Amino acid sequence: MDYLPIFVDLKHKPCLVVGGGDIAARKAGLLSKAQADVTIVSPTVSETTKALIEAGDANWLGAKFSADLVMAYSLVIAATDDDAVNKQVYDYAKAHNVLVNVADNPELCDFILPSILDRSPIVVAVSSGGKSPILARQLRARLETLIPPSYGQLANMVGQYREAVKARFLTLTARRRFWESVLQGPIADHVLAGREALATKALETAISNADTDEARSGEVYLVGAGPGDPELLTFKALRLMQQADIVFYDRLVSKEVLALVRREADQVYVGKQRAWHSVRQEEINLLLLDEAKKGKRVLRLKGGDPFIFGRGGEEIATLAAEQIPFQVVPGVTAASGCASYAGIPLTHRDYSQSCVFVTGQLKQGELDLNWQALVQPRQTVVVYMGLGGLAVLSQQLLSHGMSADMPAALIQQGTTERQKVWVSTITDLPALAEREQPIAPTMVIIGEVVRLHDSLTWFNPSK
Repeated sequence: MDYLPIFVDLKHKPCLVVGGGDIAARKAGLLSKAQADVTIVSPTVSETTKALIEAGDANWLGAKFSADLVMAYSLVIAATDDDAVNKQVYDYAKAHNVLVNVADNPELCDFILPSILDRSPIVVAVSSGGKSPILARQLRARLETLIPPSYGQLANMVGQYREAVKARFLTLTARRRFWESVLQGPIADHVLAGREALATKALETAISNADTDEARSGEVYLVGAGPGDPELLTFKALRLMQQADIVFYDRLVSKEVLALVRREADQVYVGKQRAWHSVRQEEINLLLLDEAKKGKRVLRLKGGDPFIFGRGGEEIATLAAEQIPFQVVPGVTAASGCASYAGIPLTHRDYSQSCVFVTGQLKQGELDLNWQALVQPRQTVVVYMGLGGLAVLSQQLLSHGMSADMPAALIQQGTTERQKVWVSTITDLPALAEREQPIAPTMVIIGEVVRLHDSLTWFNPSK
């Protein structure tokens, strides 16, 4: 980040705006809305600035800027049409450690003024770091349609009952869970629909009747994180990711997806890779169980889909045996995501009428697959975790009758900015991998549909 977004309390703080034009008026108006004591210094003022002064939202000092003014103020904004004066304001403010902003000149700014969506006490600030104020305003306008004014009333109601909820729930976790249930349920709906009296009554009832038993069991969310692109997450996955108290994640979960987990949640890496397991599967099962028994909401975040080579069934079997509640959220599996981003349809009327998913992990140097079933005509074969066994895979498919020139593709870290695609034949695939050294996760796709890659590819992260 180039700037740390912070909200500053300026109530009754002296703030100076240098300049008397319309831009200065806009800056002074923002400071006035934040309840600052605003002074405008300028020999003359525009009609807009004059109206602001006459409304009592700012004081006017009818003079040129002088250096001695700076020390009396907590914050200074320079908004004249004279670059030399603006630079002078900046230099004097910096010399006296006073926060300063020069309008339309990010290089001369200790802080920048964002585009603001005001639903007081809810305030949303959008900034481009000075790169594109117009884009920031467009994003704010989009948020205007998503956040109705009644969210301000909702926030005020929550504020009125914070102390009552604190008295009822003794721990931070219990209070957070209570408020999450309120803000995602019918009480919030009442407020947003303008039924504030009904919402207040329902909230008071909820506080009185709430279960405060801290010993009750938690819940486990088994969530598919998809192949890497965070935009492929489902709405439900994102919602549960924001509710979790602790998250157990594996190696295939991208850092972009992991960044969307609730910031306060504990994060525990339990990744596995070929020939090395950070945590054994049996241990993971017990970790989920133990944390849920502590009353926590446990997020098990798995790359792709948890029920496709993800051992999700093993994990929830342990939970089910102990009667721990759980939810399973499917994700975009790597086969679908990687193929789509590589421009390779898994099925196609002219090339393939079926698709088979297999795992390419070696067991004692061998692949235990139904080879005859994999060499059927007009079929696509997708191999997960196949890098280590490419030589065995190629040799076995060829020996069971697959054509030597059957197209095959390697898709490295598909759907992400690090995606690379190599196209070859099943015969030459091991040599290709040896030469290019792709890194995991890499998906293998075998079949006539691979021929479509050149004409259908659309995702090119290198451009």
